[in-house]
Amino acid sequence: MTSLALRRIQAVCLRHLYIMKGSWPRLLEMAYWPAVNMVMWGFTNRFFAEHSSWVAQAGGILIGAVLLWDVMFRGNLGVALSFLEEMWSRNLGHLSVSPLRPHELVISMLTMSLIRTVIGVLPAALLAIPLYHYSIFTLGLPLVAFWFSLMVSGWAVGLGVSALVLRFGLGAESLAWVMIFAMAPLAGIYYPISTLPNWLQPVAWALPPAHVFEGMRAVVFDGSMRLDLLASALALNAFYLTLGAGLFLWAWHGARVRGALLNVGE
Repeated sequence: MTSLALRRIQAVCLRHLYIMKGSWPRLLEMAYWPAVNMVMWGFTNRFFAEHSSWVAQAGGILIGAVLLWDVMFRGNLGVALSFLEEMWSRNLGHLSVSPLRPHELVISMLTMSLIRTVIGVLPAALLAIPLYHYSIFTLGLPLVAFWFSLMVSGWAVGLGVSALVLRFGLGAESLAWVMIFAMAPLAGIYYPISTLPNWLQPVAWALPPAHVFEGMRAVVFDGSMRLDLLASALALNAFYLTLGAGLFLWAWHGARVRGALLNVGE
């Protein structure tokens, strides 16, 4: 390899290093996935080491947990992608001068999130029936409450992520995939919240998904619907959704004042 070729390679690497240097979300993302996976599967491993017969007592509970977690993930992604697609196509400026009001934009993003989630999760739920002889629909009416609560949690995160993208630009778009998984180890998807260290449990209980997944396990193992968990999940969701919507509307107003809506896009 010639010295000229090495300089060209060095130039390309230098360009990417400059991009990383100017974008903290990109740097954060590199260390993020290994850390989140290690924490979540570490707690899962600890729980199953002490409760090896847990899954045998309630076949399919892990599949149900995965499907419900995907409702929250798709709920978040549905909001964020609906916003990012407007950003990628440089359509935010057009929307800002149209009769569409900001809160109407928020409602349309939430509606699209619901449609995207149903399209994304329903086929997987149906596929689990012939493949694993497990139907999440056996949860009955509680499934509707779990679905709604997790979807609202996803909406709150998606609106918060969209606000950050508005504030920091497309360099923060990876947060649409990253942010939601920060909650995964604390949500108790595959293990009870009591598996977490004592100092971490209050943080988990401050998040709506922890109440939902504990409620799901109560339905599966005890056959009872924990209304106290459902009420706390709904109250927390109301708080976080209000916070997320407020943050998005604040970021939208700020971007409009700065004229940033006309300049963002691919």
